[in-house]
Amino acid sequence: MPGPDPAVDGMTRLVVDRNSPIPLYFQVAQHLENAISSGELPTGTLLQNEVDLARSLGLSRPTMRRAMQHLVDKGLVTRRRGIGTRVVQPKLRRPLELTSLYDDLNRAGRKPSTEVLSFETVDAGEDVAAGLEISEGTPVLELVRLRRAGGEPIAKMTNYLPDQLARFDADDLSDHGLYNLIRRQGISLHSATQTLGARIATAAEARLLDESRGAALLTAIRITYDDNGKAVEYGTHIYAASRYSFEINLLTT
Repeated sequence: MPGPDPAVDGMTRLVVDRNSPIPLYFQVAQHLENAISSGELPTGTLLQNEVDLARSLGLSRPTMRRAMQHLVDKGLVTRRRGIGTRVVQPKLRRPLELTSLYDDLNRAGRKPSTEVLSFETVDAGEDVAAGLEISEGTPVLELVRLRRAGGEPIAKMTNYLPDQLARFDADDLSDHGLYNLIRRQGISLHSATQTLGARIATAAEARLLDESRGAALLTAIRITYDDNGKAVEYGTHIYAASRYSFEINLLTT
């Protein structure tokens, strides 16, 4: 006789709390993430399809789809048309810590400095509203900064925060990393999704970053979440490719 199905067994213990402030999709995602991390759902496990999972938990299909996408974004599962959703690797067994560019440069002895170009409340546009999961036009804090390392400009960073997080000022941003200021408010940063890209600098961007017109830029869009799965930051950054690069560690499965 075949043994118990770990995917089914791993889901039977999940009970969603509809009275909790934690979103339902995040409750499901955390349960599955813990099951993958503990080995209860080992690498290669094929999960039930979203329709069956949603039905078994009494949830809507969009809620279940969002939970699965959260796991896809973290690299814990993959989706294949005609095959389904499969566990690809366990979560790294170390505390997840998000760092700001300021903190990274400081640790590397690169003498970071920050020039605050803009610090104001604006109405959230379409992309920002979608990233922060708020209504378009909702007031948000917009932060625009030029980051230097050893006196050389390396990045222009534009960040948007929910307006209620504006408990610091431009002077604070000049001396501290953004994530440090957020954590000082008692907010624990749990995870983030980040999209990397590249493009050519505009004339204004080239002047700001002390690059030639048409120079290559690295780009990053990041959405950061707290322990409750709530988006607390939407950032869009550009980096001078001649002085900055991303390093990504890849693990085999």
